[in-house]
Amino acid sequence: MNTKRALFVWIVLPLCAACSASEPDAPTTAFSGATVWDGTGSPAQPNTTLFVREGRIVGMSSDGTVPPGADVIETIDLSGHYVVPGLINAHGHVSGLWADEAVVNEVDRVRGDLELFAQYGVTTVNSLGDSDAVLAARDAATPTDPRARLFAAGPVIAASDPAQARSDAQANADAGVDWLKLRVDDNLGTGMKMPWDAVQAVLDVANENDLRLATHLFYLEDGKRLLDMGTSMVAHSVRDVDVDEEFLGQLRETGVCYVPTLTREVSTFVYGERPDFFDDPFFTEYAHSGEVARVSEPAFMERMASSRTAAGYRDALQVALRNVKAVSDAGLQVAMGTDAGPAGRFPGFFEHMELWMMGHAGLTPEQVLLSATSVAASCLGLGDRGVLAPGMWADFLVLTDNPLDDLENSRSLEQVYVAGQPVR
Repeated sequence: MNTKRALFVWIVLPLCAACSASEPDAPTTAFSGATVWDGTGSPAQPNTTLFVREGRIVGMSSDGTVPPGADVIETIDLSGHYVVPGLINAHGHVSGLWADEAVVNEVDRVRGDLELFAQYGVTTVNSLGDSDAVLAARDAATPTDPRARLFAAGPVIAASDPAQARSDAQANADAGVDWLKLRVDDNLGTGMKMPWDAVQAVLDVANENDLRLATHLFYLEDGKRLLDMGTSMVAHSVRDVDVDEEFLGQLRETGVCYVPTLTREVSTFVYGERPDFFDDPFFTEYAHSGEVARVSEPAFMERMASSRTAAGYRDALQVALRNVKAVSDAGLQVAMGTDAGPAGRFPGFFEHMELWMMGHAGLTPEQVLLSATSVAASCLGLGDRGVLAPGMWADFLVLTDNPLDDLENSRSLEQVYVAGQPVR
């Protein structure tokens, strides 16, 4: 196991165990009999029981031992199933686009998005570009809500003028965002990239307000410069050329996480014809029918099929696949992220597609699942999730087939728990 990942587990468990105090007479639920992969890289353990009280794991046992003070009032039999930590999306978007059309209130629409993410097993979303309603939904949530947990960055900063960029960044900071997010990209040569003095102005605000900065990028040389300047996250793949040793060395020296968002590229060209996944029952179970209809309109499909930009991003995806393998092979931190949430990028399903695509790029199932659990948690600075251990939130997936054997087995998702509460 990568030493950075091992260090994360060694540090985080004592800290979280110390913060897991609950009422001594609170009821405990035992989830018994499953094979549990805890997200640390250790082998999965058969016939394991998770003891959950007040939304947190208070004990784990493979021999039936009940933790002290656990007054078990309910046992949920998971025999024959596989349990893994909830998926953490290090780069998504929450907007309310995916809620039921009958929902009018903006905050309730955001909650609808979070419910959709959770139904697919995405139990935490880092939303890197969103609205005031997203911040309001985040602030109104309780830790035991049975929907995805939310972190928010506010509007993406893209101003060309340094003074305006600084003002926009400070407005986000004043609103109480968890991250800042900016774009350094020319959309395959069709636009102007954010000037470097404006980028520096946003970095200054991030440093002054003790906020982390995620950067949207495309080009390798931009990635190198952003790492030198102090970005906290490479929020998309390098997609113009293969990464080199200099870039890998910068990731190693800074500890900055690499977030591939492979499915972002897919969404730019896949609707040029009817995608196969439109017939996948795992997709159709929760698919937004209105969005399926929109991207299936003949005129829309024709425009995408003939788009030079779409063709460019199709080619870029092949570079992105090679680069995520190179970053992983170098022993560096790859955190699962999808850019799901905007139009055409179906929340929840795209996270599973991302896992499968990372596997197709050459990562092992364990490497991919680590990227979506403990590594993503570490990259986001979250010490209370991403692994299954005493003190952690009881956010986990229940599957009928083992995803460590085949990532496509994530389709066998049967139930999702957030803080020990069922979602599906």
